[in-house]
Amino acid sequence: MDQADIPALLSRLASDEDAARKMAVFKLQSSINDPAFADVFISSGGLVVLRRLIMSTGGNTLAYALQSLSRLLEVDMGWDIFEGAAAGDLVERVVELIVTNPLVNILRGAMSILVALVGHSQSNMRTAARTPGTFGFRALKPAVAVYPQFFELVIQQLQSADHALCANALMLINALIRDAVSNDSVATVAVTKGSGVGEEWSKFIKRLQDLGLIKAVYNLLQSSALQDLAHPLLEFQSLTKVLLRKWCEVRVDLERPEHRRALKGLHLASAPDRRHVNGTGLSTGTSAGTVLSAIPATMSEDSEGGKKGSRRHNPEKWRRLGFETESPAVEFDAAGFLGMMDLTDYVRKNEDGFQKLLLEQSTRPLSARCPVARASLAITMILYDHFEVDKSDLEDIRGYQSVDGTKTNDKLFRPLLLQWSRLHTAGLHAFFRMWKATGAERADFDKVAELVRILIEQAVGQASRTKDVLEVEDDLQEYDAGRLRELQMELLELNFEDQWGPYLYQVREELKHEALQFVKEQRIRCLLQGSWFTKPQSSHHSRQNSYQKRRLYQPWRYAKLSHNRRYLHYADFPEQLAQDPGLDALTDKVDLLTISSVVSNVSAPTGEEEPEEENKSQTSTMSTYRNGVAERVSTKPTTKITIYSYVENLGAGTAGPLSKPAASSAEPTEHPILTLFPLNHSLASEWLDGLLMLLNQAPITAETNKLVTLVSEYGLKIRLLNVRLEAVYQGPAPGAGVVPSREGLDEDYFYEI
Repeated sequence: MDQADIPALLSRLASDEDAARKMAVFKLQSSINDPAFADVFISSGGLVVLRRLIMSTGGNTLAYALQSLSRLLEVDMGWDIFEGAAAGDLVERVVELIVTNPLVNILRGAMSILVALVGHSQSNMRTAARTPGTFGFRALKPAVAVYPQFFELVIQQLQSADHALCANALMLINALIRDAVSNDSVATVAVTKGSGVGEEWSKFIKRLQDLGLIKAVYNLLQSSALQDLAHPLLEFQSLTKVLLRKWCEVRVDLERPEHRRALKGLHLASAPDRRHVNGTGLSTGTSAGTVLSAIPATMSEDSEGGKKGSRRHNPEKWRRLGFETESPAVEFDAAGFLGMMDLTDYVRKNEDGFQKLLLEQSTRPLSARCPVARASLAITMILYDHFEVDKSDLEDIRGYQSVDGTKTNDKLFRPLLLQWSRLHTAGLHAFFRMWKATGAERADFDKVAELVRILIEQAVGQASRTKDVLEVEDDLQEYDAGRLRELQMELLELNFEDQWGPYLYQVREELKHEALQFVKEQRIRCLLQGSWFTKPQSSHHSRQNSYQKRRLYQPWRYAKLSHNRRYLHYADFPEQLAQDPGLDALTDKVDLLTISSVVSNVSAPTGEEEPEEENKSQTSTMSTYRNGVAERVSTKPTTKITIYSYVENLGAGTAGPLSKPAASSAEPTEHPILTLFPLNHSLASEWLDGLLMLLNQAPITAETNKLVTLVSEYGLKIRLLNVRLEAVYQGPAPGAGVVPSREGLDEDYFYEI
């Protein structure tokens, strides 16, 4: 729309005819987000007309007017409409629409205006300072006082089927929370003693929780509407971390009544011995929840210490609850008031279990007791670190891409963060279980805490976005100490690999090469030493010449490698000699250069090998090794090694071995020139891999590869044993980090470049 048409547009907006107004405001909403158009519209008195439409119309005309104002505020213009005496009436009108009007298009526009109104105090602090109380949470307080059901209805809209309305409702809640965090007077909820604003905001937060805010957002984080609500959900998740961080930063101070009451409630909820309680002590059946809820809102300054001489104190009053000392406030330094809230929440919800646990621990020696309070604080900090509360999620909000898929969603959206209290309770129960299962003592506290940290990383960290908290609680109870210990060792190994991986990889490669050379030499020495092999008798002889064949049959074969490692000598004998024959007694030999392949039924490594007995027949898949490549052939009943060579057919009945395939018209073929039947699997491994290594091929049997791994691992351990701490960490250089004194120096100095 042209700026010249603005007077005519304003005339139609002020018309008494509803149809004319509706059409005019419909056109207005599509043009008002242009800053140039908006500037002329405002200077022409358009805000007064727009305000009148919002205050007096209904239906689509009202919806278009609300949308127009929302878009005007989006371009950071038109804030004057909220200034002056009538500003409160306009805010009240918008709040009234949210409470009373059921139309979705009106609700969307009204909530969008309130989001801008509350958020303006954070984006424009100068304006907020000039007009105090106009923007932010304070701007809604008078209207909310008139319509106290406002927050309940806003939270109900989080269950709306209209995703835009649901997103606006969540953005409004986010704006209110962020306003409280950014406003100094409100953000210091637990810092300013007796601050009415702080107490009011604290009640407001609790009221939102009581109205089901956490459950509603938790359901949205797990729902299929995640893509449409991504940004407000991530902002709510970030604000949750901000609030947790704020509570953690609040120090526990016994000078503050609410902190003193909380500690007093913990002590009374533990059902202490009546002799150590004031005259009107607790009965044995008093529940923890009753004690904590019965603590009065105000307490005199001497309520904790009591009047001098009026009571007797248990010397283990706080250590009995699991604190390390009798000054519990100091032990909350790390977890702050967040740790106190978690502990008191656990005691309130598990009163019977808390008292029974303390009673059970009191029967054990002090060194073997599980420190309940200290364990609770440890779980708080484990969750604090796990969810990275100190880390802002703003970059996740900016970098979110809706097309990234499920894995990114599981990484960015953490619905379990909203189940902090339940996770704390489940983690604490897991701590108690680990303490009992491992038989831990006070000195083992950090070890048990580390196991629970790993457990939470596993059960909570690995949980998918849609996994229910009940399933996570079950997972925290199912893991036993043994599985956690194995997982801990795996994580330590991974951590070690991350830090020393490149160095260890290089060392392992060197040691593996050295081990391979070592085993190669050992295998070749077995061939140099020589070995006896069996020679099975052929069963294809006839009855007529069986006697002659039995007389000529020589069942033993002896093979030995020559000293120059070029020839393999062998000969057959009728019996195994007492002394191994020398090379001069071995009449046959094979030139290693003529060997083309080695075929054996000794299996390649497939895992753990069963122990073999000597003289036991082996049944395994035959493998042919040609040029270092294994080929499966068939199955043989005995362990067998066959050496092949290329033989060229020179004519009828004439053949001769070749050192390599000849380039001639007659194609060379492989022919077995020597067959060995080892007596056992170890001997077969030595000779098969020894022959392969002589031919510059890799070993293939499980026994040889296992030996190579064993030698290399022992070499690595020996090298690591020689590493001293001083070689890994030299420590800071002398004088490093010390600020030099300027005593005796003047301003006459220079930099040496």
